[in-house]
Amino acid sequence: MSQFFQIHPENPQPRLIKQAVEIIRKGGVVVFPTDSSYAMGCQIGDKGAIERVRRLRQLDKNHNFTLICCDMSQLGVFAKVDTLLFRLIKAHVPGPYTFILNATREVPRLLLHDKRRTIGMRVPENPIALALVAELGEPLMSVSLIMPGEDEAMTDPYEMRQVLEHHVDLIIDGGFGNLKASTVIDLTGDEPEVVRVGCGDPEPFMVSV
Repeated sequence: MSQFFQIHPENPQPRLIKQAVEIIRKGGVVVFPTDSSYAMGCQIGDKGAIERVRRLRQLDKNHNFTLICCDMSQLGVFAKVDTLLFRLIKAHVPGPYTFILNATREVPRLLLHDKRRTIGMRVPENPIALALVAELGEPLMSVSLIMPGEDEAMTDPYEMRQVLEHHVDLIIDGGFGNLKASTVIDLTGDEPEVVRVGCGDPEPFMVSV
């Protein structure tokens, strides 16, 4: 049976954030809000928790996991970002974008795309997600809460509780989520490629870096 925390969407209670991070550090799988859809996450180096996420979402080995970061400096530790890319990303974070980037050696191998050493990176504009990452002291591994066979994300925390209470360790109720996930931009090539259109406006990335 999962725990269920109601956390204020604008002023997250520090006590509940600390308790949530303790669950994550103990190998827990957590459902939490972002500035787009809700996400499912765990600690980046926890193989058992990552495999649970894979099974729940029915993800194959070529799926690009995403690391939720609290700021650009944290993002730069886990992804290879030159000056041009840094400026481009910084202009759009925090925000509802996931950037696919070449990973550094700091990223655990089991999180990488099987054929490309790439990783998704996010800095969401959501106080709860940012508070979790800040308290954790490292990025949070995440995937969008779009369940197998569904095209859109779950939005109602109470519905999430009904569906997932025996499968995850914590569900954070931060209000209703968005049906759409983040907009995904691949920045590993010569020019940005819009991979998925979600909450973020793709227009700024439809021109050359």
